[in-house]
Amino acid sequence: MISTKLSELFTVSVDNQEEDWLKVISNQHCKFLRRKCIKVRKSQPEISIGTCTVKYGKEDNDIIICPHRLIENRKIFLDCIHLLTLHEPGNDLHVVSEVGIPGGSIDYVLLSTKDNKVVDFVGVELQTLDTTGTVWPVRQRFLKSQGFEVNNTDFESAKTFGMNWKMTAKTILVQLHHKIETFETLNRHLVLVVQDKLLDYMQKEFSFGHISKIARIGDSMHFHSYRLNKKDNAYHLSLFERMSTDSLGISKCMGLQAEANIELEVIIKTLQSKISASTILTI
Repeated sequence: MISTKLSELFTVSVDNQEEDWLKVISNQHCKFLRRKCIKVRKSQPEISIGTCTVKYGKEDNDIIICPHRLIENRKIFLDCIHLLTLHEPGNDLHVVSEVGIPGGSIDYVLLSTKDNKVVDFVGVELQTLDTTGTVWPVRQRFLKSQGFEVNNTDFESAKTFGMNWKMTAKTILVQLHHKIETFETLNRHLVLVVQDKLLDYMQKEFSFGHISKIARIGDSMHFHSYRLNKKDNAYHLSLFERMSTDSLGISKCMGLQAEANIELEVIIKTLQSKISASTILTI
């Protein structure tokens, strides 16, 4: 086995020694999106980064860092069909992406249609861990180990990456708080899909004691966590845990006092990311 902090690159396990890495790197293909990987370098937009999963922590846990990794075989959508309470045999199922609603945008919406008319729908939000620092040097060192020529600056770089657990969890809870009210008003369901590691963190750091450990179809907000399993040098997702609550429950997760602080942190982070030399106001 190669010593690397990468787990999956362009949807392929780095432990797969029989893989044609020249073909993988040349194609830059994401089998989950069924197209070229859309996670690109800002300085070189023609180059896709391709990092799906990395190893992190003392135990080298496999942590998913790309949300598109969660749509493996589109299983997450099949696991939401029971929440289409108006769906009937014979209806068609559709999955559409990036749907704008009051309160923000939904990553995916699962639709039940009859005669091309929408009968029911479920919102599906994806959240994976945001990283700090950069994974690029780790990626480049792996490629060098496979015989690729890489920039020495990248190969020798001491830069590393970390996991932004706190901000990732805070940000998604704020987003859910805004969006769940819309779904609740419409008497529809919203599902958050996460890796089990992230949901474990959220339960420890936020108030989740009131969240039902047995998912109730009557609740508007559902949590679906997935475990990443490895077999024969390949990774596969499997549904691990389901929980549910409502809009009031999401508010309780954050705490009334903490809510304003969380909102402010998220807004400041967004503003901070937009600051550049071109945004300076001069007279």
